Amino acid sequence: MPWYKPVFYYLIYDSNRPLSLMWLLQNAFLIFDYGAMSYWLILVIVYALESSQRSQQIELRASRLQAQLAQSQLQALKMQLHPHFLFNTLNSISALMNKNTSAADTMIARLGDFLRLTLENSGKQEVSLYEELQFLKCYLEIERIRFQDRMSVKMDIEAETLEARLPNLILQPIVENAICHGLQPQDMPGQIEIESKRLNGHLRVAITDNGPGLSSKEGSDSLARRGVGLTNTEARLRQFYGHDYRFELKNGKEAGLTVTIEIPFKIE
Repeated sequence: MPWYKPVFYYLIYDSNRPLSLMWLLQNAFLIFDYGAMSYWLILVIVYALESSQRSQQIELRASRLQAQLAQSQLQALKMQLHPHFLFNTLNSISALMNKNTSAADTMIARLGDFLRLTLENSGKQEVSLYEELQFLKCYLEIERIRFQDRMSVKMDIEAETLEARLPNLILQPIVENAICHGLQPQDMPGQIEIESKRLNGHLRVAITDNGPGLSSKEGSDSLARRGVGLTNTEARLRQFYGHDYRFELKNGKEAGLTVTIEIPFKIE
């Protein structure tokens, strides 16, 4: 009798029970060598582990590529600010050259300081609020020369917020918008107030001017006051924080416009 006949006979013959797939598998497991079964079991486990590891590596590479893309997009948004600011500042210097040479010289010096700070932080996507305010003060010195006695700045900064992290150069476009649309159109002295506080796990920064604000036809979501600076600012906030931020334009009770940013409070 051939060797395989007893095997198949054992597998399929049983006068006391019907033939079934489960019964065949159980008997096959008993007939085959336990060493071979262990080998195949270990092989399956190793293959499953390697597949899981390869899948994790693919996800990690995809995550890194996504992070690199986000950084590139943020860097591109930040770099949009530099030519926009330089264009406005150089126009102001040009206007002063024929009226007040001394003021123009001072503005050029302040512009040099401003650009130095920009270069020092060029590789940073985030800075502390303290660093951002130092940068902002340098910018405001340039604008004070242009407006002379027509502009004043008031700061109300909570001490615990100075170490909070925020996107680099995020406040300058908002202040520039307040100057261009709030202070510049009016003849009366203009004032800008900058306030920061920690609120429910978030950093809140509000910048208020005493200009005309939004008209009744313009809502707080209107794009009428959103030039390159504010549009860029909101795009950067969205890129940094997804939906976990607030960016709001709102008229004051009497006059002026308040631009508010709320972002997650974190320190380095």
